Amino acid sequence: MISFLIFIGVFLFMECVTWLTHKYVMHGFMWYFHADHHQPKYEDTFERNDIFFVIFAIPSILLFYFGVQGGFNYLFFIACGITLYGVCYFLIHDVLIHQRFKWFKNTKNKYLIGLRKAHKIHHKHLGKEKGECFGMLFVPFKYYKM
Repeated sequence: MISFLIFIGVFLFMECVTWLTHKYVMHGFMWYFHADHHQPKYEDTFERNDIFFVIFAIPSILLFYFGVQGGFNYLFFIACGITLYGVCYFLIHDVLIHQRFKWFKNTKNKYLIGLRKAHKIHHKHLGKEKGECFGMLFVPFKYYKM
């Protein structure tokens, strides 16, 4: 039971980590890597912004390693929470919102439509200042009503 709570707790906590990282790191001192993501109609398959997938994967890989070495201890379940969040982030951000892969083109789900609207508002700012909606899975309720 405690392993499941760690897993779910870390998954939920990752939304806070994502919001803070997006606002203060991606739109801060690492803007160079994130800037191309805010440009309309990015032509290449990969963006400099994709480096953040690698950055977020490294702690998860290390936690998996040490968690397995420790007999599937709590570190393993922390890694599972981070990894599940990463998978959800990829499916929501890269597949649903930005359509980098054409898997979920026509959704009628109000939650998913709200996520897309909030992210569209985030991307209306092409520079690193004056941003809003820095999270991914939890967005203000106003975007579900628009």
